[in-house]
Amino acid sequence: MPLILYSRDGCHLCEDFEQELRRLQDDWGFEIEVRDVDTDPAWARAFGDKVPLLLGQDTEISRYFLDLAGLRRYLGRA
Repeated sequence: MPLILYSRDGCHLCEDFEQELRRLQDDWGFEIEVRDVDTDPAWARAFGDKVPLLLGQDTEISRYFLDLAGLRRYLGRA
């Protein structure tokens, strides 16, 4: 199951977060599904300006900035 990154077009934090994830993706062996919160009213209501947000299933891994230790912990038990 892929990690889900809730993001927003034009958000520099979101762009930086995604770039960091993409750099780790091959070495760490995970998939990423990027969801633009502005494309779905339910996502916009749920997450609003609280992006970027990285989830693994229903577990919040990190928000705003990539938490490498949190991602490592999550992947170790996923």
